[in-house]
Amino acid sequence: MEKPFILHMLTTAKNLSPFDVNMALDAGWVSAVPYTNVEPSEIEGLVQDVVFSRSAKGLKRTAIFIGGRDTKQALDMLKAAKHAMFYPFEVSVFADPSGAFTTAASMVAVVEKTLKDKFNRSLEGQNVLALGGTGPVGQAAAVIAAQAGANVRIIGRHLEKSQSIAKLCSEEFGDGKISISAGNDLSKDEFMQTADVVFATGAAGIELLSAELIAKSPCLKVAADVNAVPPAGIAGVSAFDNIKPIAGSTSGALGIGALTIGNIKYQTQNRLLKRMITSTEPVYLHFEHAFEIAREYVDILAR
Repeated sequence: MEKPFILHMLTTAKNLSPFDVNMALDAGWVSAVPYTNVEPSEIEGLVQDVVFSRSAKGLKRTAIFIGGRDTKQALDMLKAAKHAMFYPFEVSVFADPSGAFTTAASMVAVVEKTLKDKFNRSLEGQNVLALGGTGPVGQAAAVIAAQAGANVRIIGRHLEKSQSIAKLCSEEFGDGKISISAGNDLSKDEFMQTADVVFATGAAGIELLSAELIAKSPCLKVAADVNAVPPAGIAGVSAFDNIKPIAGSTSGALGIGALTIGNIKYQTQNRLLKRMITSTEPVYLHFEHAFEIAREYVDILAR
């Protein structure tokens, strides 16, 4: 009898995300086993219990998912999991804390495609503001956009925190190959004078970009909002908007709402979960792989 497909789902949080469980089962994993309140120091023991309990054939039907709420911690746990394994005792591992990697990748991918199709531009050289950018989605989106060549600034309520997160993103997630700057809400008016793209990635139900500020932004091309809970994160951008002109924009800016991004995020996460099932060799997946898949799916939608 064939071994069942088992996905061991680890999180440092009190509860495992029901969203991630549903996604795993819909992608073809027969069993999604939760491990909550996991300490990073426990990764090695848990991973080795996973890999030493099955034959090489059984391990091809086994994988690990890392959730939680902290992007750096999730990436550190991914590295620790990989380090705890050796041939032939290896399984695939996928990190997506709070869905941040797949959400951010999807947002950046659809913005990149919009810039190309509507403005004949790439992300290269574009000035990007990540509003509410100190959280997991903002961090991942900032890194992905910076790696694509954009000039990215993380905006938060407190300058010191924004600076700390920008340094983390540049040095830890970007391996020192990118430079992300920082600012706070007090300077938002100034930064919007040169902003080409805005990502609204703050907490649900908080307006981060007002209609007045949109009207005064001469360079704004695309504004994307991951918040589906009223009020919108960007004034005039509905959760349902799919590359729709933003009312009151003097620069002809286009808005992308949370449900448009969410559809791409769903497909991206589904494909990465399936990749762990179909891959003949172990794969170790994070935000870069999510962006690769999101780009592919956005291109499919455009055909």
